Amino acid sequence: MAVASSPETHEKFLKATSMLGPQIEQLLKRNRPDCLVVDVFFLWATDVAAKYGIPSLIFHGTSYIALCTSLCMYRYEPHKRVSSEYEPFIIPNLPDEIEFTASRVPDFLKEDAESEFINVIYKESKEAESRSYGVLVNSFYELEPAYADHYTNVLGIKAWHIGPLFLYDKGTTPKEKAERGILEASIDDHQCSTWLDSKKPNSVIYVCFGSLTSFSDKQLMEIAMGLEDSGQQFIWVVQKEIKRQGFKEEWLPEGLEERMEGRGLIIRGWAPQVVILEHEAVGAFVTHCGWNSTLEGVCAGLPMVAWPVSAEQFYNEKLVTQILGIGIGVGVRTWSRDGGDFVRREVIEQAVRRVMEGEEAVEMRSKSRGLAEMARRAIEEGGSSYLDLDALFEELSLARIARDSSQGEFVTR
Repeated sequence: MAVASSPETHEKFLKATSMLGPQIEQLLKRNRPDCLVVDVFFLWATDVAAKYGIPSLIFHGTSYIALCTSLCMYRYEPHKRVSSEYEPFIIPNLPDEIEFTASRVPDFLKEDAESEFINVIYKESKEAESRSYGVLVNSFYELEPAYADHYTNVLGIKAWHIGPLFLYDKGTTPKEKAERGILEASIDDHQCSTWLDSKKPNSVIYVCFGSLTSFSDKQLMEIAMGLEDSGQQFIWVVQKEIKRQGFKEEWLPEGLEERMEGRGLIIRGWAPQVVILEHEAVGAFVTHCGWNSTLEGVCAGLPMVAWPVSAEQFYNEKLVTQILGIGIGVGVRTWSRDGGDFVRREVIEQAVRRVMEGEEAVEMRSKSRGLAEMARRAIEEGGSSYLDLDALFEELSLARIARDSSQGEFVTR
């Protein structure tokens, strides 16, 4: 999905996948699985599974808080009852008092036109949830217990928490971790680790906004100057092409890399994020609050600077800053597909210092490390995610027996 980086190519990609229906049908008919796990973007597959009486589970690659808040926004539409984009309101029917503004609401929830493709996809996902067997969530109970309970017990969606999924790869080497993702890292993981090995524990801040965030050159320039002014050591991932010799980069202050030699490392393109986050030299994380990145930051035990841009990132920001108390925001107020609010260097500098220096940073890091330990226990035998996944397998097995018995046959596997 990261390759389909524009709304137009995204739409074309999703429409193209729906043409795979006959192939999925053949697989289901031949193999008769206990269930079909369906990504939230490929909901057409639930109807294919239903044709053969096979239950479908919808996989959401986001948090419980995002699922709860987005569903309440969809059901109650509080953003339509305010007089301006920036007038605050409380999202109804949530465990906590979450203050929001219409400016932070995804644009597809504010569009009235039924032809808006993502709008249609979103509405279909809510309808599919009620028809499906349940929902799989890439989270763990200890991280957001109130929202895990609320999603099922109050909002009425049957769900199982099975994450953090990336932690199940226990035997992976640093090289294998570096190769995660759909693109090849633009820096050798050994080179990156060697640079970090020369630094003291908790002395480097990692800055990355995911693969889809596109900032203007002016905003990138501001980030660069904010990092320099902070006095902190940093690794900064920028979605730009590798610098060509003799080619001037408009987004980079002149002479910055020379001035920051040994103190700052700029990675253009894809980075071995998990390897970086897990290194002891890294002390904090500036993130767009995409759920994979947020989970990786939590599991690395890091405080975060929350800089949401689009998708469900503003909901995740609330979890990091308000609910868990392991991060601070930079004051972004506008959901956008192309970079959002302009954040000045002074704000960036202050935010970086807050998560790297002083008692507040120590307290946030301590909380995050406690959550990191809980995350690892969650996927171990007897842990919350382990038990929930085990319970799901048992339930599906019993449902299979009941289904086959009612049909007067027992399908061998």
